[in-house]
Amino acid sequence: MAHDHTQVHEFFGSRAANWDARFPDDGPAYAAAVADLGLRPGDAVLDAGCGTGRALPPLRDAVGVRGTVLGVDLTPEMLEAAVRAGRRAAGQLLLADVSRLPVRTAVLDAVFGAGLIAHLPQPDENLRELARVVRPGGRLALFHPIGRAALAARQGRRITDEDLRAEPNLRPLLAGSGWRLESYTDEDSRFLALAVRHG
Repeated sequence: MAHDHTQVHEFFGSRAANWDARFPDDGPAYAAAVADLGLRPGDAVLDAGCGTGRALPPLRDAVGVRGTVLGVDLTPEMLEAAVRAGRRAAGQLLLADVSRLPVRTAVLDAVFGAGLIAHLPQPDENLRELARVVRPGGRLALFHPIGRAALAARQGRRITDEDLRAEPNLRPLLAGSGWRLESYTDEDSRFLALAVRHG
């Protein structure tokens, strides 16, 4: 089923050129989250909703020259910013929708998603699609360089009980989509939920 991504395009497209400049200190947080994903040399990994590609260099470092790194985003301006930042050398960039990935079933070892879950139009279906492309036992990292409370404060809003990233909501959402939540961290300095593909 096709989804209307107009709002996502408008939000990210207009911000792409200055995105990295707005968050210049996030690099170490991305590298730490990638390290926690537990990738090995030769692995195949997808950065879902890769944006300007900030995760691509640490993902490439983790899987090495024989590994595969794919960066998928549905906003052309974000992918153009990734190219301008020189990150195309770290992975293959694809203009695509995470709800219909141009990737075969069970071929990836892991998926990395930074700031992804809040922008998924159908979280259960979309997480199931991410599970489809990952082998059983493969891993998923849902990451944000700051925690839920810090992000809400930055955006001038309050956290609600309906927040999908809250552990009581995220755990069953993942479980129903082919994932088992293994660890959950929500601190001011990072948000990281690590899950394993079951089945």
